[in-house]
This record gives sequence, C-alpha cells and structure tokens, in this order.
Amino acid sequence: MDYKQLAQNIITHVGGKENISELAHCFTRLRLVLKDESKVDHDVINRLEGVMTVLFHGGQFQVVIGNKVDKVYAEAVQLVDTANSSEKPAEGSLINRILNKFAAIFTPVIPAIAGSGMVQGILAITVLIAQQYSVDIKTAQTYIILNAASKAVFFFMPIFLAYTAAKVFKTSEFIAMIIGATLCYPDLVSLMTSPDPVAFFGIPITQANYTSSVIPIIIAVWMQSYVQHFVEKIIPDVVKIILVPTFTILIMVPATLIVFGPVGIYIGNAANWAYYGLLDISPILLGAFIGGMWCVLVIFGAHRAIVPIGINDVARTGQQNLLAFAGAANFSQAGAALGVFLKTKNKQLKTVAASGSITALFGITEPAIYGATLRLKKPMICAVICGAIAGGLMGWGGSYGTAFANQGVLTIPVYAVGVKPFVCYLLGIAIAFFGSAILTYIVGFDDIPEITEKEEIRGVVVNS
Repeated sequence: MDYKQLAQNIITHVGGKENISELAHCFTRLRLVLKDESKVDHDVINRLEGVMTVLFHGGQFQVVIGNKVDKVYAEAVQLVDTANSSEKPAEGSLINRILNKFAAIFTPVIPAIAGSGMVQGILAITVLIAQQYSVDIKTAQTYIILNAASKAVFFFMPIFLAYTAAKVFKTSEFIAMIIGATLCYPDLVSLMTSPDPVAFFGIPITQANYTSSVIPIIIAVWMQSYVQHFVEKIIPDVVKIILVPTFTILIMVPATLIVFGPVGIYIGNAANWAYYGLLDISPILLGAFIGGMWCVLVIFGAHRAIVPIGINDVARTGQQNLLAFAGAANFSQAGAALGVFLKTKNKQLKTVAASGSITALFGITEPAIYGATLRLKKPMICAVICGAIAGGLMGWGGSYGTAFANQGVLTIPVYAVGVKPFVCYLLGIAIAFFGSAILTYIVGFDDIPEITEKEEIRGVVVNS
C-alpha cells in the first residue's frame, strides 16, 4: 500500500487540508474533525484502496483503515496543519464530545498499559509454575524488578494521564505532570493515608490515595486549562515564563486536593458501583451483555465510556473482569470472520475475512467487523449470539484478569487465575470462536459477487 498516496487521497476528498480542524487516530481509524462536512466525497473515500469503511460519528469523520492506520496518519499529519485553525468545528452533542475527549486521553496510554499487562501475565504464569515445585520466586530480585516494571504505569497513572489530558485540553503538559506527580509523591501519599486529619491552611482535605487513580487527574487538568489561560491573561509578558507556572501550580495543587480530587474519586466510585451493582444482580447477564454487545458498542464508539472502569479497577484492585467479557466478543468476531472465509466464493472477500480473523485473534476487531461481519450482517448476528453465550459462561465462572490487557490469544495468561475462572474463560473463548465460525458457516449470508477489475474514479484507484 502506498500510504502517502492514500493519505493524500483522503485529504483531497474531505475538502482539502483547509477543511480539517483536527486529525488523530486510534488503533484502526483515522479520525478527522472537519469544518464543513458537506465537502466530503463519501463514496470515493469509501472505495479507496486500503479503506475498509467510513462513517460520521461523534462529530468526527472516521476512516477505518485497520492496523496500518498509524502509517497513514504519519503521512497525513505531514500534509495537514491544524495548529493554526481559526474556525471552531461543530463537535456534536455533549456526550459525544466527552467520549471523544476520553478516547483522546486514554488511547495513547493503552499500548503501555497492554504491554505492562502482558508482563504481569507472564509473571503470574511463572509464579504458578514455580509454586508447583514449592518455590517462591516473589522474593527474587529479578522478579521484583520485572514486577515493578509491570506495575509502574498503574501506580503512576496520574502522571501519564496528566500528559495526554494536557494535550487534549491544550494546556501545559509539564505543569499537568507536576500536578499528577504531586498526587503520587511518597510524602503526600503517606500524609493522605495517615489516620490523622489533613488540612491546607485550615481547610479540611478529603483523604484519599491518588496513586493509580484515573478520574481526578483528568478533572484537574481540565480545570488547569482554564486557570492557566486566566493567569496568562493577567501576567505581564516579561515575567510570564516564571509566574504563569508558579501561580498555576500554587492554585491547582491545593484545588485538586480540596475539590477536584475528591469529586473525581466519587465519580470513579459511582461508575464502579453501577458496574459491580449489575454484576452482583447477575454476573451471567452482565457477562452476556458485554460479550454480546461489546463489538456493537465499538461500532458506535460507546465502549469508550466503560473502558475507564477496567483501567480504574486494575489500578485500584489489581484485577478486572470487563475485558474478560469483552474477550468473548473479540473471539466471536474472529470466529465469524473465519466462517466467512470458509463460506465465501469471493477471493477478495476471503482475503479480507482471513486477515480480519487473524487480527481479531490478537485483539483488533475493526478489520473483521467492517471487512466481513457487519458488511454481511448475518455473521455479525452470529458473533453477537456466540459472544453473549461465552460472556455469560465467564460471568457464571467468575472469570477475571490481573491486568488491563487487550483481549486476544497473547493475553490469555492474564486470565490464568484460579481453576474455575480460568477454565470458564478458556471454554468461553472457545465457544465464541468456534461457535461463531460454525454458526456463520451453517446460517450463511448473501455472498458478494466477485469482481476482479478496478475502476478509475476521479483520478484515484479504488476497490471495485
């Protein structure tokens, strides 16, 4: 694939670089915020070679490319300058704006979290094997070093999220990181977890341990963007470089500990309370819902609203079950795509389905969804059914993981905790994968007639 040419074609047919206000990407999608959506040539972009599908969602024009999206983004960002955009684009509803902000904050951190989760999974398996021989490796220096590497991203989560949130809210990244680092500073942690009351100039402070927290720092950095902007307006230019960070830190650190931190803790606790309240009512129903509907939520971007629950759970308790249930959905998409591969007579669709199935097995489902299952409809339904059955089984078995890790074959060790939970997890992903493949093959779908010739549309080569 010529990534530069694809990037150029996309930019041309969204109305040129002048029509782009923001440009970003996630694992599989190029995300553009446009000034005038009417200038988009939807059909041409949808048929560009290398593009799976396109959609408008949440105030963004999203181009689904697959796991090569970072290469297309790298070329596109060279062609687009959004830093000096003076027009403010329509961003959609308040909910969509919040979801988009959350996605932009968490997406850059997720690879680091996933890598740390893999290390934790490997260590967990190693400990289990060592215990079979009555060996305790947790006191070994090598284990201590690797364990620290696997948990550092969670312990210092406020610092990482401070950086990404500052980029999203367009405020100083390093001042934001100072606020995050303050929340993790050992002396402050000791103070905030001591039995004695804590006050700042006589003002009582709600005591909480902010290491590994998620929501408080996001709220703090959001407010920092307003405070810093206000301070910059009233401080003379000649002393801004010194006094702006000074006053911003002096204002924001106490404000975070007194107001924004506790608010964030309560919001995070409320989200966890709601999720685990449903789990207490029926773990089977919750598992079935997540296992069946996760990939549907991915299509609409709504999964971003509950991803922080999983991150927050791991940061606070060292375990999560959200992604165990979501794993059922991923494996069901992989299986349904395999069913399409086995059933279709279309060679091009076979290639797309095979690629999508393999990619979904490693945790990235968009190629399978947009290239095969959603495109053909019936395989998507088969995947939802089998994913729900698998998720329900995992819920019944109490499956959970010891890290926040992308759901795929490489992260199975993360869920190797306890005999019944792990067995139910393994049975669940087997039902999701093989059940979806078999059901898709039996139910079938309206196959796409094979077309081998390529067309020339408005000067660019596109898929037929």
